[in-house]
Amino acid sequence: MSQTPPKPHHHGDLRAALIRAGIDILQTDGFHGLSLRKCAARAGVSHAAPAHHFDGLAGLKGAIAHHGLTLFREAMVAASKDETDDLARLKGICRGYLNFVAARPALFRLMFGFESHEIEKAAREIDDAVAYDVLRAACAPFVRKDLPAPILEAQVWSLIHGYATLYLTGNFLRDVHALPEQEAFDQVMAALDRMVSL
Repeated sequence: MSQTPPKPHHHGDLRAALIRAGIDILQTDGFHGLSLRKCAARAGVSHAAPAHHFDGLAGLKGAIAHHGLTLFREAMVAASKDETDDLARLKGICRGYLNFVAARPALFRLMFGFESHEIEKAAREIDDAVAYDVLRAACAPFVRKDLPAPILEAQVWSLIHGYATLYLTGNFLRDVHALPEQEAFDQVMAALDRMVSL
C-alpha cells in the first residue's frame, strides 16, 4: 500500500517554508517570477494559505528581504572571517558583497532595487542596520579626523554597491567587461586602497 509523501513543511513553520520557497523561486525563475501562488505551490499548500502569514505579495517580499539581509550579512562575514589585517578584512567584506550578488542576483534586486519601496520602511531600516553594522565595523580602523565614520562608510558602501549594481546589470563600459572578473574587482579595490590611505 503506497503512502502519501510528506508535505514540504510541518505545521507551525509554514511561514518559514513560504520564505524559503520564495527565495528558491527568485533563484530559479528570477525577480518577476515571484508570486504568492507559486510560493504556495512550492511549499505544498493551498494558494490561499500565504494570506494567513503575509499581507499580500508585498508582505511576502518584505519577509524574504528580511531573511535575505541575514544571508547577505553572513556572506560578508564568511568572506572576511579569516583575515587578520584591517584592510584585508575590509576587502573581504567587499568580496562577500559581490559573492552574494553573483550567487543571488534576484534576491539582491528585491532587497536593494527600486522595487524595494514596497517593503515596509521601518522593517527595512532595522534589517539594513544589521547588515550595515558589518561594514561599519570593518571601516572603523580607517576613521580619521578628516574622514569621519559616516563619510568613510558612505564612500566605501557607494563604491562596492555601485560596482555590484553595474556588475549585476551588465552596464560596465566595454573595457571593463573585457577584464577578467578578479582583475576588475582588484581595480575597484585599488580605489579602496587610495580612499582609506589618503
